[in-house]
Amino acid sequence: MALHITKVAFGNHSVDNLAERLAARGREGPVFLTTRYLPKRHEEIAGTGSLYWIIKHQLVARSPILRFGEAEGGRVAIHIDPRLVLVHARPKRAHQGWRYLEAADAPADLAGDASGLADLPPALVGKLAELALI
Repeated sequence: MALHITKVAFGNHSVDNLAERLAARGREGPVFLTTRYLPKRHEEIAGTGSLYWIIKHQLVARSPILRFGEAEGGRVAIHIDPRLVLVHARPKRAHQGWRYLEAADAPADLAGDASGLADLPPALVGKLAELALI
């Protein structure tokens, strides 16, 4: 089973905003986040896990984690896929840094379910989640 991590999408007020920022960074080159410390369970995450994004106290989307590497200044780079995968929104308190998320506790992707929510614009999905309608 895959292991995931969660992180607050700091500075992003909506799913659309996050998707645009990741897409723009993806056009410029590899997309990665930096952190001070390599997660102790990084081997369980790399290549199979995802980074689940928290916006407005809800897990709303995920980015597959490709690998961990080195960044400037002795920091660790978490390389992610720039595509954003929308998930069924789930309440999650904000926190600093990242936290582990077991696969059994991870919200399901919107794509592939029969609800049709994956066909809606991300902004609308975000607003419906904010209102606790999905």
